[in-house]
Amino acid sequence: MKFRTRAIHVGNEPDPATGAVVPPLHLASTFVQAKAGVPQEYDYARSGSPTRKSFETTLANLEGGTHALAFATGMAATTCVTMMLSSGDHIVAGRDIYGGTYRLLHNVMNRFGIGVTLVRTDGDLSELKAAITPRTRLLWIETPGNPLMSITDIAACAEVARQHRLLLAVDSTFATPALTRPLELGADIVMHSATKYIGGHSDLLGGALVVQDKALYDKLYYIQNATGPVMGPLESYLCTRGLKTLELRVREQSRVAAQLADWLSDNPRVARVNYPGRAGHPGHSIAARQMDGAFGAMLSFEIKGGYEAAQRLVESTKLFALAVSLGAVESLIEQPASMSHASYQREDRLAVGISDGLIRVSVGLEDFEDLRDDLDQALVSALK
Repeated sequence: MKFRTRAIHVGNEPDPATGAVVPPLHLASTFVQAKAGVPQEYDYARSGSPTRKSFETTLANLEGGTHALAFATGMAATTCVTMMLSSGDHIVAGRDIYGGTYRLLHNVMNRFGIGVTLVRTDGDLSELKAAITPRTRLLWIETPGNPLMSITDIAACAEVARQHRLLLAVDSTFATPALTRPLELGADIVMHSATKYIGGHSDLLGGALVVQDKALYDKLYYIQNATGPVMGPLESYLCTRGLKTLELRVREQSRVAAQLADWLSDNPRVARVNYPGRAGHPGHSIAARQMDGAFGAMLSFEIKGGYEAAQRLVESTKLFALAVSLGAVESLIEQPASMSHASYQREDRLAVGISDGLIRVSVGLEDFEDLRDDLDQALVSALK
């Protein structure tokens, strides 16, 4: 079956008790046991629940994986991966990553003696290879990157990981399985902030990990069950519903994002546009190879005027809501330097290329002309 058919049917079999085409929402926190001490599929909702399993089953199938784990947030999912490591271990991560991931790696994992080196992962991977040490256990990449929309060659990173016997984890939140399936390209773990495109409507928090290897799943499941950051049943239900329209939403949002990227590139008030769908983007050819016919609905651009001008712009839009997060039906706009990536040390942020004048946009499902006109008036207002 094709992607959108599986999104609707896999893990969503009609309820055998009633025939309902939508599986029931199970809010139960505990389940009656047939016999004392005899394991059964469900006993306590932290360890597993029918509604969460339905979402996990669908997502694993869409990613080309065998097992998925649903978490309370995307950061809970990321933390679970890092908790497989031990004191003295080392992580090599991309530089163009979510600010919350940067904060976790630099300000939390360091307390447990786990080191991290940030490197460029777009291009020839020379920095990544040079950063690997005998203590390195995990490669963490994000593609497209946040907020510069850098593109990392997943298959090439997977080959490096195999050569050094490392785990490769990919934050694929921006791409979603509708456009990129990292497990099929050799990755070991895929992470999603389900809050974003999977939920798709700015009304839930969630995260997920997907794997193909059962032994790796068992390790991650043990940590999740031991620490407890699981997705609740209502959020699981909403994520399952979100998956059913994921491909339709992402492809339409990507279409409009491409139009906006072209328009911004021709605007004299804009110094630079970051969108992998444009032929001039340094990662365009890789994106065309590993993204399925579209380039995502996230873009960023730098305006002429710096920090204050960028603030004026994001505060002047009328349709684009000034808010962090992304991937929903409404378009959002933000200034990474003061919002999503404020957790970066300023020198690290600037070294990566996250300038004071950078603006990140999440394109929703509004009409292109309306979004274009909103950005146009905001640009005029910010750069009078």
